[in-house]
Amino acid sequence: MTVVVVAATTPITAAILASGKVIFRSAVPSGMAASRPSATVGSTIGVGRSRRDRLREAEERWQEEVLRPALERNPERRSSFTTLGGIPVERLYTPRSVQRDPRRIGYPGQYPFTRGIHPTMYRGRLWSMRMFSGFGTPEDTNRRFHYLLSHGESGLSIAFDDPTLYGIDADDPEAVGEVGKCGVNVSSLDDMRRLLRGIPLDRVTTSMTINAPANIIWGMYLLTGEAMGADPASLGGTTQNDILKEYIAQKEFLYPPRPALRLVIDTIEYATRATPRWNPVSISGYHIREAGSTAAQELAFTLADGFTYVEESIRRGLDVDSFAPRLSFFFNAHNDFFEEIAKFRAARRIWARAMRERFGARKERSWWLRFHTQTAGCSCTAQQPELNIVRTTIQALSAVLGGTQSLHTNSYDEALQLPSEDAVRIALRTQQILAHESGVTDAIDPFGGSYYVEWLTDRMEEEAARYFDRIEALGGTVAAIERGFFQREIQEASFRYQRSVETGEEKVVGVNAYTIDAPIHVPRLKVSEAARRAQARRLRALRERRNPARHARALEALARVARTERENTMPAVLDALRARATLGEIVRTFQSVYGSYRERSTY
Repeated sequence: MTVVVVAATTPITAAILASGKVIFRSAVPSGMAASRPSATVGSTIGVGRSRRDRLREAEERWQEEVLRPALERNPERRSSFTTLGGIPVERLYTPRSVQRDPRRIGYPGQYPFTRGIHPTMYRGRLWSMRMFSGFGTPEDTNRRFHYLLSHGESGLSIAFDDPTLYGIDADDPEAVGEVGKCGVNVSSLDDMRRLLRGIPLDRVTTSMTINAPANIIWGMYLLTGEAMGADPASLGGTTQNDILKEYIAQKEFLYPPRPALRLVIDTIEYATRATPRWNPVSISGYHIREAGSTAAQELAFTLADGFTYVEESIRRGLDVDSFAPRLSFFFNAHNDFFEEIAKFRAARRIWARAMRERFGARKERSWWLRFHTQTAGCSCTAQQPELNIVRTTIQALSAVLGGTQSLHTNSYDEALQLPSEDAVRIALRTQQILAHESGVTDAIDPFGGSYYVEWLTDRMEEEAARYFDRIEALGGTVAAIERGFFQREIQEASFRYQRSVETGEEKVVGVNAYTIDAPIHVPRLKVSEAARRAQARRLRALRERRNPARHARALEALARVARTERENTMPAVLDALRARATLGEIVRTFQSVYGSYRERSTY
């Protein structure tokens, strides 16, 4: 019997090599493709036959001797299988499925960061547990923040209501019925101070989900920190501030795309100079996915937006290494477990390569794709809502195994209301169980080297590359937005998924499968119109006590700066806030210069 010493990657290779006793001597760590030539094996077993030939022959024998008789006895459940995003899934993945270049996988903390941006990942430090929170008045949400911090949350994540997201003051007639209903209302600098009362901003990082008026809300945060005595350089956190995805998916825009993009670049430039710990943009795929995109579309469209921010910042005159380390990302974690893991791994690799090779970044931190993850709100069902705890756990696990830096887990009552305290505590405990009881944090990138995950990571990268080519052919991201390209792609993907649910091809437990006819029992959280009345009273008092002349001068100065091509608007925004201009007043000042925007129909 032949005895062979093989430089192998994983023990499973033994099972598919030619017959004979095989002794393994690991030449490279598990999970990396072997860089040593395979001629060593060929010289002993089947001289002249490549390793790939032997693998193919072994697979063919398995198909003939094992698989075919099994299929004759018990056919598969379906004729074909796909990921949730429609990528065909074969029944088996082997070493022949994976590209052989070991540099595509690499090591954790090493370019191209497929396996994570930190060498020790969660063995060194767990992800930030950041629960998305906001409702009612600033005082209401302030109490929720203190509650979450007392239960182990490690960072704040602020949800704003629709009037705030659309730059409308609480006492505006358009805000009736919406103040505090799906987030906290913030109409003035004084509101921001009430929202953050008692929270040490120099020690707690804060994420703010705000986009079109992000420059104004961020200005309020900076001035609140200033009033608390915090050095701007000590403030850490993130403004979502990704206006491009608003035109693509969420539709909460205030100005036309090009001037809106200019305001984002103003915040990047200002943050680079004044707040080195602040992430001025969280480039967001979450809302693209919530609008109905596939995982591959979320990946491609999000990174395309990111490339645009980098290009525009460089055009402004910023050195790429001065701002790129503070760009961050925000992704969705949906139900297809392996597709989500592959998406996160592919995102890191694509971004690292683009930053180093396309944009010429020299610092390693500029190559990092750091990201926050939120579980998929669109996957939560009103029927049998307790099942959402299971969905959220699976989605959160994919984010952790994909290497996220921070995580929000949706509450099980997501489809019915703003989260109750019980629901949000369970969502936070879900993360804590994953972190401390599951064992998934003990090994770095435990799915690295999986034939299926590595193949799917490659496939996600290929799908994204095809979209990049199409976007470039249309003239870039802004031009593609104006032509409705992204919107059409998402609409078509959303339609295909909805049709598959309605036909029963795609099973949704509790909705079109395993349904029950029973009342829904969920503790209710209600936000009354009292929040609007309280906010309106405060705004009236604010307008009465401010200095009218100073207020008018500040808004006039803001309009003057907005009319220039490249002068940064952030100092003028801060001056307007110091003069007690409200959110709505500053937005209207910008609109007087830039106009508003109406999206073209894509139907």
